[in-house]
Amino acid sequence: MSTRRTAKVACQPEWCPVERTLAIIGGVWKVIIIRELLTGTKRYGQLHRALHGVTHKMLTQQLRELERDGVVHREMYPQVPPKVEYSLTARGRRLDPLLQEMHRWGNELPGPAAKEEPAPAPNGRMRPATSRRLVGARGAIRR
Repeated sequence: MSTRRTAKVACQPEWCPVERTLAIIGGVWKVIIIRELLTGTKRYGQLHRALHGVTHKMLTQQLRELERDGVVHREMYPQVPPKVEYSLTARGRRLDPLLQEMHRWGNELPGPAAKEEPAPAPNGRMRPATSRRLVGARGAIRR
């Protein structure tokens, strides 16, 4: 279980279970990994393809932490090439209602903000967004 508390004081008894839970599932990709494994056993490559943007290093690290904390089971088959499958343990499957509630809560949130239209130029024409120039840290002009 990783500890990410910044305070040096013990947690309040009524919040300790929440903090312990967050210590286990609070990683960047952990809840998404659990969501994928709730649908069934997956091989490493299947997980990697399902989690767009995760690096191999990060996925491996998150899976190891979840395995260490008893949320994920790793089954390795002695064959060439190696076959490794990941599934949820009973403890991991008990997170399903929590993820369902997170899903319901997320559905109640307002959608992403709409992009603002660029302000019209003095001549009444719209300014194309690509015509803006930005000055970089070293004074170089970027588009």
